[in-house]
Amino acid sequence: AVAPLGQVSELAEQLEERLLHRYGFHNGLIQERLQALSEVLESLEEVQAELHRICCTVEAAYQELCL
Repeated sequence: AVAPLGQVSELAEQLEERLLHRYGFHNGLIQERLQALSEVLESLEEVQAELHRICCTVEAAYQELCL
């Protein structure tokens, strides 16, 4: 049986709406994950800077002790 053109058009519209809804939902999840990742990277940079300061302090103290 051949579906009338109107039915096909309606089904196509429903499918398009579902796809857009799903795409929007997944897009939102991806945005959240990217935001979380960028926050993690920021805190890693802070930790790296702190470790660098600590190493410089330890190095300076070591040089004072050895001289």
